[in-house]
Amino acid sequence: MIDMEPQQTPQDQPVQTTNGDDAAAQTPPAPAESPVVNLNPGRQRKLLLVEDDESLASVYMSRLEAEGFGIRRVKNGEDALAAAIEYKPDLIMLDVMMPKISGFDVLDILRNTPETTNIKIIMLTALSQDADKQRAKDMGVDDYLVKSQVVIADVVNRVKQHLGLLPTA
Repeated sequence: MIDMEPQQTPQDQPVQTTNGDDAAAQTPPAPAESPVVNLNPGRQRKLLLVEDDESLASVYMSRLEAEGFGIRRVKNGEDALAAAIEYKPDLIMLDVMMPKISGFDVLDILRNTPETTNIKIIMLTALSQDADKQRAKDMGVDDYLVKSQVVIADVVNRVKQHLGLLPTA
C-alpha cells in the first residue's frame, strides 16, 4: 500500500503553544530591548558620578546601570580628578558641594586639562541660585541640574542627550 499523505518537514510542523507557567520553558525568551539607542554599538558609554551622598548615589547608579551605562562613583573632588584621567568617562555627573575640592574647582581643572577638556559634564547640585548657574556656564559646564527640580528620569534623559543617544526628532 502507498502512503499518499505528504511528509511534513520540521519547519512545516505546527508550533505548540501552552498557557501557564510551562510556556516560558518551551518558548525561548525574547531578546531584551534596550531603551538606549547606541550610536556606537559594542561600546558601553562610561559615566563618572561624583556624589558624596550615599543614598542619592545609590539611586543614580542603579538607574544608570539599568539603562546600560558603565558607571564609576567617587565621593569627592580630589578622587574625581584622578578618576577622570584614569577611567576616561564619556560624561561626568558632578556635585558642587563636596569634601576636599568643590565641584566648581573640579570643573575648572577638568576644563583646563588637555586630557579632560572635552568630557561632557553635567553639574547636579542643590545650588539653585542664578549666580551659581552662570558661574558654571562661564566655566564651560555642559548642563546644570538642580537636584530638587529634577527626577531621575530627567537626569537620565539629559545624560542620553549629551551623549547623542536619543533619536533626533
